Amino acid sequence: MLLAAGFVLVHLAVSALCYGGAPNQPAGDVTGVYRFWIDYWHSTGKLVGIDTDWVYPIAALPPMLLAGVLGDGPYLLLWLLLVAVLDGVALVLVARRSRALAWWWLAFTLLLGPVAVSRIDGVALPIAIVGVLLLAERPAVAAVLLTIATWIKVWPAAVLAAVLLTGRRTAATVSAAALTSAVVIGLALIAGARGTVFSFVSAQATRGIQVEAPVALPWLWSAALGDPGVGVYYDTSILTFQLRGEGVAAVAAVMTPVLAIGVLVITLLALLARMRGADPAEVLAVAALGYVGAVIALNKVGSPQYLTWYVAPVLLGLLVAPVRFRLPAVLVLVAAGLTQAIYPWFYGGVTTPTPWVIAVLTVRNLIQVALLAWCLVELRIVPPQQRLRSTAPRASEAVREHA
Repeated sequence: MLLAAGFVLVHLAVSALCYGGAPNQPAGDVTGVYRFWIDYWHSTGKLVGIDTDWVYPIAALPPMLLAGVLGDGPYLLLWLLLVAVLDGVALVLVARRSRALAWWWLAFTLLLGPVAVSRIDGVALPIAIVGVLLLAERPAVAAVLLTIATWIKVWPAAVLAAVLLTGRRTAATVSAAALTSAVVIGLALIAGARGTVFSFVSAQATRGIQVEAPVALPWLWSAALGDPGVGVYYDTSILTFQLRGEGVAAVAAVMTPVLAIGVLVITLLALLARMRGADPAEVLAVAALGYVGAVIALNKVGSPQYLTWYVAPVLLGLLVAPVRFRLPAVLVLVAAGLTQAIYPWFYGGVTTPTPWVIAVLTVRNLIQVALLAWCLVELRIVPPQQRLRSTAPRASEAVREHA
């Protein structure tokens, strides 16, 4: 009962901030972008992702359409209700494993604030969490859910990749993921999509350096200290704030291969850990967090909602190795609180670089780098399977058995 009350209070609090209780329009993506895309379809007959290229995977479209079934007026309300229902279902399943983990997720949501529920990531997250929780008992269903979440926002592919690295049921996972992807693509083709189905890949690859990305810090500090050659501008084509200045374009071009190298390093370390006889369940959890950590820390793009990507891997880690994952769980909570301070409360200090706000952003970004570094170190020292089985909590045995 207390957990249910906490869930309601947290969602009411962050939803209230979406309705004007915070500056910088924290629900602007929902009311100004998602709703605009649906209105554009109603007025022109052209639907993003189907008739035009799009920055999101195609399965992000149904939630946006669903929120618009009653028109413009209640669009935000229906969006928040949709996210709350999905979160509620996932929270029940989390609480059945551990009430402490359910409270951790609620604390994270409260600390991150309105962007936890006012972005498409808020739809993908609970689906991915349910997929993670079902990895042991129903791996094929888990693969289906994680694949659907990937077609909403790409990051759940990190968990799928980690499953393939460490799981014995590779064929079942690949089959379920491939079949689900075929259904999603098939439905998109039936709706009229052609090359637009994969347009989100090229749309992301051509972006510049976004102001909140860790790699942006040198230019932000330079601008905050008065360098007139560095600045922030709003890119109207992708609707985000990016950097301008000497070397920005060159570093932006380099970051894509740097990210690929980071993912490759995580993969190699995970494979080496398995060859050493490390516990597969723990390798799975650390590798999943490592993939997400690499995509965030080594990315030229950074947004406040990216913090939600940490939740599913951390919950998995707390299930299979609660003591070992205590540090990343705490770091993610701290990063969430700092992220809410940055956006929506003091975002003007980022777009017009102000030293103390950039200092807060620096600490947040250093935590993201530290999380990636933690995963790299942990993959080198994951204990052998026999030793871990003798000391691990019983709650992790189902996940451990599957892996």
